[in-house]
Amino acid sequence: MKNTINKCIFITTIALSIIGTIMIYSSSYIWSDFKYGTPYKYVISQGIFLLVGIVLIKMFSKIDYNIYKKYANTFLGICFLLLIIVLIPGIGSVRNGSRSWFGLFGFGFQPSELSKIALIIFTSKYLSNNDKYKRNPIKFMLPILLVIISFFGLIMLEPDFGSGMVIVCSLIGIIFVSGTDVSIFIKLGIIGIVGIIVLIMVAPYRLDRITSFLNPWSDPLGSGFQMIQSLYAIGPGGLLGFGFLNSRQKHFYLPEPQTDFIFSIITEEFGFIGALVIIGLFIFLFYNLIKKAINQTDLFAKYLIFGFTFLLMFQTLLNLCVVVGLVPITGVTLPFISYGGSSLLVSMISIGIILNVSKNE
Repeated sequence: MKNTINKCIFITTIALSIIGTIMIYSSSYIWSDFKYGTPYKYVISQGIFLLVGIVLIKMFSKIDYNIYKKYANTFLGICFLLLIIVLIPGIGSVRNGSRSWFGLFGFGFQPSELSKIALIIFTSKYLSNNDKYKRNPIKFMLPILLVIISFFGLIMLEPDFGSGMVIVCSLIGIIFVSGTDVSIFIKLGIIGIVGIIVLIMVAPYRLDRITSFLNPWSDPLGSGFQMIQSLYAIGPGGLLGFGFLNSRQKHFYLPEPQTDFIFSIITEEFGFIGALVIIGLFIFLFYNLIKKAINQTDLFAKYLIFGFTFLLMFQTLLNLCVVVGLVPITGVTLPFISYGGSSLLVSMISIGIILNVSKNE
């Protein structure tokens, strides 16, 4: 049974990644040919990352997960330092208004993506080592909340609100399943809402996103443009869509459709059925991951699987909600599907670690 679930997790992950790579070609070849003179620029890059990702899954599935517990503090410190370094002008690269990238051999690398892994490992270690204090919420949660807030603050300086929210929600999710006093989450929720309102008010572009979310047509050629074009892709798709390669919105209407809004192109080309297949694969993957987490007796292993599962779940949910207009645009990619090497490799490493934990049940 254990091996069957592990195979299901691995096969579903690879299936989503292959579908993603195919759809990256479909959604990007127009833009790629225009910008680089070749329709294959994005799909070749993603294909390379996919192959590297498969190797990483196999590699991390063979590394004893207890090693991460031993070096959790060191790994966290390195990521914290990288988040500081990337903010230094001349070192960190600016893309789409966010200084969150290191340029490496023509590829981009985001330390915030690596920080997701470090924070989940560190939080899992902290919660498992301090389980006896979980009935004392202040003593139990204050140290780890300070760590979370510190990392969130650095990520917001880039700024990268979407990644910051995914990280915070994932870590709060781990703390929630640890069994601490539920009432503390109500207080944290109130504090979080106030904090989000403040962050929106101090940055005009975030306020524009809220306005365009509430009424995209208030600025159809500005802040509301991307949302309107996304809905124009999803709406006409119907039941079966226009067919592979036949999207209209990728013809310079929907900006960079291979990234955050790739699900719009999938829905346009394959309709409601295509969207249902993608969502079904994600649900099947998350079901098996949660099943694995529940079956763990080792607390560190349990929190580790829950953490990586929440990371993938919240990121998937946030991306899909953005694409269909349920929440403001955040810039969060769809795991395994969207174009982006850092995101894909971190997702693959997460699955590899989960598979290793499962082997050592």
